[in-house]
Amino acid sequence: MRAPGPAALRRARRVPVALAALIALAGPAACAGGPSLENRGALTASPGNSHELAIGSAGFTESELLAQMYAALLGHAGYRTHVLTVGNRELYEPALESGQIDVVPEYAATFADWLNAKEHGPTAAPVASPDLGATMAALRRLAAPRGLTVLPAGRAVDQNAFVVRAAYAAEHRLRTLSDLGRARLPVRLAAGDECVRRPFCAPGLRKTYGIDITAVDPKGVGTTPAKQAVQNGQDQMVLTTSTDATLDQFGLVVLADDRKLQNADYIVPVVNRSRAGGARPAAALNRLNAVLTTADLAHLDEQVDSWRRLPADVARHYLVKKGLLPQH
Repeated sequence: MRAPGPAALRRARRVPVALAALIALAGPAACAGGPSLENRGALTASPGNSHELAIGSAGFTESELLAQMYAALLGHAGYRTHVLTVGNRELYEPALESGQIDVVPEYAATFADWLNAKEHGPTAAPVASPDLGATMAALRRLAAPRGLTVLPAGRAVDQNAFVVRAAYAAEHRLRTLSDLGRARLPVRLAAGDECVRRPFCAPGLRKTYGIDITAVDPKGVGTTPAKQAVQNGQDQMVLTTSTDATLDQFGLVVLADDRKLQNADYIVPVVNRSRAGGARPAAALNRLNAVLTTADLAHLDEQVDSWRRLPADVARHYLVKKGLLPQH
């Protein structure tokens, strides 16, 4: 797993999986499983189009929203769909390989490094990078032998974001992380405790931007206490995610990652090739790529987390608004 940030925050949001959820995975969607790992060297299965598709969700807000949008788009394309909530990648990825789950929303860089560690061990050198093309190529090389197809990435990305008080940014004329490095300001950073050693956090900020990180305040990634610590001046910067829609509430602004320290964690649909790898499911899911932006996703997350709306309702309203589903 890469740096704290989206991946760490997603781990914090995950919902534990009960035994009943695992039993549910053996339901109708499991009738025709994809290629197993025993046959990884000689995949011969053709891209498929099952009539009923199970869409997996990792149990946190953003994953649930994306899964509901996938289900609605595939339903509109003529498939019977249902969403299964499976709380962590260690469970849903094998289910995706076997065809018990047919489609999941994933994050390109995080999933590439996760599959790489699964294949080559936890000490394997990372394959993801800030280059989306290179990251997608590495991800597809790792996914294909497992019977998985990675569809094109869209415009939305959920990655680490470093945030300061708007007044602090205005006072020191800061718009980018490079500006902060040039300003030579001492910075106490509110983040997860892993930030001390992870290359995309404190060490990367020092090396790539020359930022004087004097301490890491272990208040978590994007938590309310972490943001409040920056709001009241106890800390100068906080690590959150690019789809955090609460920054205005705390008077905070993002400093642009202008030297591309962060990996390309763009949202990608991953499908079981033998059940959902045909052109029709891809066409249905790719329609979302043309419209869904990072800002859109942040606003959708906010509607669920702050406004207490149901993910399915928020997802459908968005798709109708964007012309991807009919009004009725």
